[in-house]
Amino acid sequence: MERMKLDRQRLNTLALILVAFLIVSCDQKSTETTTVELCMGDYLTEEEAAGKLREYATRYNNAEEWKDRAEQIRENIWKGAELDQIPDAEWQYEIIVTRGTKHELDGYRVENLALEVKPGYTIHGNLYMPSEIQGELAGILCPHGHFYDPDNYGRFRPGMQYRCASLARMGAAVFAWDMLGMGEDVAHNHDVAKTLKMQTYNSMRVLDYLSSLDFVDGDRIGVTGASGGGTQTFLLAAVDDRVSVSVPAVMVSAHFFGGCVGESGMPVHKKGDFETNNVEIAASIAPKPLMLISIGTDWTKNVPVVEFPYIQHIYEMFDAGDQVDNAHFPEEKHDYGISKRKALYPFLAKHLDLNYSCILDDGGNVTEDFVTLLDTTQLKVFPERNIVQNPRSDEIYEKLKQKQ
Repeated sequence: MERMKLDRQRLNTLALILVAFLIVSCDQKSTETTTVELCMGDYLTEEEAAGKLREYATRYNNAEEWKDRAEQIRENIWKGAELDQIPDAEWQYEIIVTRGTKHELDGYRVENLALEVKPGYTIHGNLYMPSEIQGELAGILCPHGHFYDPDNYGRFRPGMQYRCASLARMGAAVFAWDMLGMGEDVAHNHDVAKTLKMQTYNSMRVLDYLSSLDFVDGDRIGVTGASGGGTQTFLLAAVDDRVSVSVPAVMVSAHFFGGCVGESGMPVHKKGDFETNNVEIAASIAPKPLMLISIGTDWTKNVPVVEFPYIQHIYEMFDAGDQVDNAHFPEEKHDYGISKRKALYPFLAKHLDLNYSCILDDGGNVTEDFVTLLDTTQLKVFPERNIVQNPRSDEIYEKLKQKQ
């Protein structure tokens, strides 16, 4: 085990300027305090959502005014997710690292790690790195989505391994970890009221760990995930200014707010007369690089004509139109499949200064043939322990298959 002193000065400063507020239930009852409302699932119709974006666009006219709105969005997330109520001691706790198995593979290696980020509270994950570290590495966080196939889910999915291994070979330190109550996190239940709060806290503490490594360049930090991992991607990028590049996949939508308490189970979208959506949350990182990955078979089907033009306009106000992109796949399903990863790799290579050529074959095409897929036991920090068997797995997986 090793202890690390982590700097939380910037976050503590932000916390000091935020005023605590009372969260009222989502039934919109009148109170003497500010009323909040949960925006969950298909909260709006597609037509209503497009109308909301037109309404929001009237509230700013230039980059400086957008910065003010983006700050409102960040503060609303910070308060709505109750991050301002987490004690300073939990932010400042010296992370304890327990090291598990290390796998030496073709051009990269994987180490199984457990991070005790506060007393008795552990995050389990895998650190992917190049086989040889030359100079400083970019740091990339890879939160997984809510894919519930009982035999293939979470950070153990082949798609997660392909993505993390490829980015590591390109020259990044990449961390994949369990969402709350999933994988090796047997101490928690994913379907609780404060899941969004704890998952966002976990992401920030993982970033603490990754950025504390002496071989990681703190000015080159990216985050990318699909589905629920896409939600964590844009939430983390919004509230933590250490993130320099954000790539949420199959998640950014004006009408859909997430189908899980870990995505929309706390009031991060609406409070009193303030209202926003995941499109604006994703755009709050402007003018930092942002790519939206979308498909034609889920709630991101309108991204090329509704959500992306809205975000593109924001970036153009910063004269940063070349910093934002959309990769859209009309016929594909809700995942982080190979074509989506092929869109991701050059974007991150460009904006995080990675070696894209090292994952190209002799014909100049992306190849992931070098990746060794490890089984769940090989990737667990504690191989003898069982992983969480989500009680909703069969039901949710069947619904997803039907939609696809």
